[in-house]
Amino acid sequence: MRFVVTLVGPGKGALTDTMIGAARKTLFALGAEEISTDWLADGEAVDLSFKEVDPDQADAAVRHALGDAQIDCIAQPTEGRRKRLLVADMESTIIEQEMLDEIAELKGIKAEIAAITARAMNGEIDFVGALTERVALIAGLPESAIDALAARITLMPGADALVRTMRHHGARTILVSGGFTIFAEQVASQLGFDLVRANVLEFTGPPSARILAGTVAPPIRDRDDKLEQLRRQSARYHIPLAATLAVGDGANDIPMLLAAGLGVAFRAKPTVRATARAHVDHAGLEALLFAQGYRADEIVRA
Repeated sequence: MRFVVTLVGPGKGALTDTMIGAARKTLFALGAEEISTDWLADGEAVDLSFKEVDPDQADAAVRHALGDAQIDCIAQPTEGRRKRLLVADMESTIIEQEMLDEIAELKGIKAEIAAITARAMNGEIDFVGALTERVALIAGLPESAIDALAARITLMPGADALVRTMRHHGARTILVSGGFTIFAEQVASQLGFDLVRANVLEFTGPPSARILAGTVAPPIRDRDDKLEQLRRQSARYHIPLAATLAVGDGANDIPMLLAAGLGVAFRAKPTVRATARAHVDHAGLEALLFAQGYRADEIVRA
């Protein structure tokens, strides 16, 4: 069986011949055979394929050889790299914001809410309890102000290319979020996700002056729901789990990251980064395309 280590830099020119030479030397020292080099994007992404070395061992050794270089590394079997189902977290993954923190800013309690968010995403406290607590603190805000926050949303670099490219090549794409439909549905529509699942904020009052009730409509979508969506949608489309890709940054993403054929912790919290087999810390979401063997000229951009 052949394996591949994909090296990805955060931009063109980030990946040098010296780095590639160090990675090749490391693989050779491990006992790898038939090492070959294939550029996916000049100066940005490269495949090093090989035989006879465990990919996890290769991943750890190459990362060590690259030292402090801001280069991401994903090792895996060559066969079946291109995935047929993408299941993606939204906040701090597909978009750059945590939208509950943005809502909290309207009440002047962003720092308080953000601290709870950080602990929940690192798995230090229960997600459902933390969500319930935070939503209760923002009760009373007008719906119009919440709607206006959508203008603050910025996409994570590479998000559009990731979704467009995978859809162009026949993959299904699912957005699953512990955040809220009021934002997730807009993001899903903008990027072309096939399906979106998120939590529903409850409002109270007359239609012309609704305010946040401080509650979330059941059921609350948490880590179990994300895993369930991965399994349910893969079964729906007759896609084996080995042919799925999941990406997220928080502790509630861990079960789906571990269940997917390729689970990537993206710019993730420490607990998540340490748990997932693959992680991307420096590059944008296009790294997930390079990890699947897509070349620069195959990537679909808006």
